[in-house]
Amino acid sequence: MQDLIEGRCGWCGTDELYVNYHDREWGKPVTDDKRLFEFLVLESAQAGLSWLTILRKREGYRRAFCDFDAERVARMTEQDVERLMQFDGIVRNRLKIKATISNARLFLAVQKEFGSFYDYTLSFFPDRKPIVNAYRSLREIPVSSPQSDAMSRDMKRRGFKFFGTTICYAHLQAAGFVNDHLTDCICRKENR
Repeated sequence: MQDLIEGRCGWCGTDELYVNYHDREWGKPVTDDKRLFEFLVLESAQAGLSWLTILRKREGYRRAFCDFDAERVARMTEQDVERLMQFDGIVRNRLKIKATISNARLFLAVQKEFGSFYDYTLSFFPDRKPIVNAYRSLREIPVSSPQSDAMSRDMKRRGFKFFGTTICYAHLQAAGFVNDHLTDCICRKENR
């Protein structure tokens, strides 16, 4: 994989959906809990699949999971699981569907305990600030970090599913808690 393609991090290739995601979302700080829940749902669904597969189904996930309203998702029932098993707009994996509902309940509990999921996430970071890395090559970017290890371990302890350290690190990258845009990426240059 090339490090940079058309001035962007090479992982996004040239697919228009992927390029737009890279340019407009990935690595940009997210402070809104609804948006953080959306990324949590999508990253958990991605386990074992490509991110592009999930991005292509993003609108289906939005319809299936109540526009990513954690309170509404937390109230979903076994009947909803059965209905979603027939819905083509998402990855029809029973364990992942059930985990999304369970994770919504746990997400709400974390919000109650910490005031917001955003504050919970920041609690794993030095000085409660996002990390900006300075990688020049895709090979340098890790798949996990001490922060993702600690957060994933804590989330597992709380009962979250499909949120191991690699998925957690991807979530932190997506939501801007970790900025891993390569130093020569156009997104990095825009923020200088």
